[in-house]
Amino acid sequence: MIVHSRLGITLTLVCTMNAAHAEEKKWEPNYDESKIPAYTLPDPLVMDDGTTVEDPQQWVKRRNELIALFEQHVYGKAPRKPDDLRFKQFDHTPDALDGKAVRKQIRIDFAKGADAPGMDLLMYLPSKTTKPVPTFLLLNFQGNHAVNPDPGIRLSTSWVRDGYPGVENNHSTEASRGAASRRFPIDMILERGYGLATAYYGDIDPDYDDGFNNGVHAQFDTDPRPDNAWASIAAWAWGLRRAMDYLETDNDVDPKHVFVMGHSRLGKTALWAGALDERFAMVISNNSGCGGAALCRRAIGETVGKINQLFPHWFCKNFTRYNERENDLPVDQHMLIALAAPRPIYVASAEKDRWADPKGEFLSCLHADPVYRLLGTTGMPAKRWPALDEPVHGRIGYHYRTGGHDVTDYDWQQYIDFAEKHFQGK
Repeated sequence: MIVHSRLGITLTLVCTMNAAHAEEKKWEPNYDESKIPAYTLPDPLVMDDGTTVEDPQQWVKRRNELIALFEQHVYGKAPRKPDDLRFKQFDHTPDALDGKAVRKQIRIDFAKGADAPGMDLLMYLPSKTTKPVPTFLLLNFQGNHAVNPDPGIRLSTSWVRDGYPGVENNHSTEASRGAASRRFPIDMILERGYGLATAYYGDIDPDYDDGFNNGVHAQFDTDPRPDNAWASIAAWAWGLRRAMDYLETDNDVDPKHVFVMGHSRLGKTALWAGALDERFAMVISNNSGCGGAALCRRAIGETVGKINQLFPHWFCKNFTRYNERENDLPVDQHMLIALAAPRPIYVASAEKDRWADPKGEFLSCLHADPVYRLLGTTGMPAKRWPALDEPVHGRIGYHYRTGGHDVTDYDWQQYIDFAEKHFQGK
């Protein structure tokens, strides 16, 4: 804050420069635990009227309250499943990836009309199986064709952020095939007996601040948009639920064992989709940070104010009320973790991903534990932040690995091990 001077107009320029410098300093991220502001977390097991939740029946009511609070203050409220949702399979290749996989591609149209929004769903399923398989479902950042160099994958024609390999003028070229394949260890997934289903998040809603004039918002929004209208994360989560609608119809997929996963902003998306939709048997957040798994009230690394400044289209307008006022939020992210209960949930952090507040991600898991315990599960076994590369696998799973903001083979190994622990033989 600039102290007013009595010396008059001659100091106007100096004060302006100082104000700009102060604003710049204001947004310097804090990584010092001793500077975290004092905070009190809202209790996920206390109803809005002050009643303590003491049994699973009361939790159902509290769960509905929490969903409504997140819709109102954070993500916004999405529309219901569209009446005109349609599926059209345009590829079925039984001997893809040198015979290791069955490849399917399905067009999911969200409404009628040639210009209506929709998305392509890419699937790889193990070829050596005769029964429906458990499947990981996730959105991707660069288009389905970037997941694997397989030339049979349809090249995306949607807007893509410049800077990715093979992207020119916000459009994919043939050079972008397989550009993100290291994040999708398809051979490992297939060998362990799982399927992979993925769609490009930009098919659902382009990831830039366009005033919500493109993607699904243009199709389904009302005018004027209320302050709790769905934004991009809610739209991407809505798209994951529409993918789940299709997977329930596919006889090669076990619909009772679909695991929703996401990385970074798509980790936030997976958590919200998993909270809303109990059809997802397991929820996985990889390095999701602020607005995802990390506690907002810690205000360390990325803050609510900063994320709303950088990405004004991700959250509903109401969320901006809590810029640098995290303590005023009626919810925090441990409640988002708790909304998955009693289903298994896994949160992963990375040592060099300080921006995402790894410790805050663990603390969300820890403070969701009472809900899991109330519902008769093991919850979070660790009461202290685990050491590097020492995963904890209770009903809430967590690891803090070496490395940075990424999805690695190590992460995937933990997710598959976690799935097997909870679902093998079922």
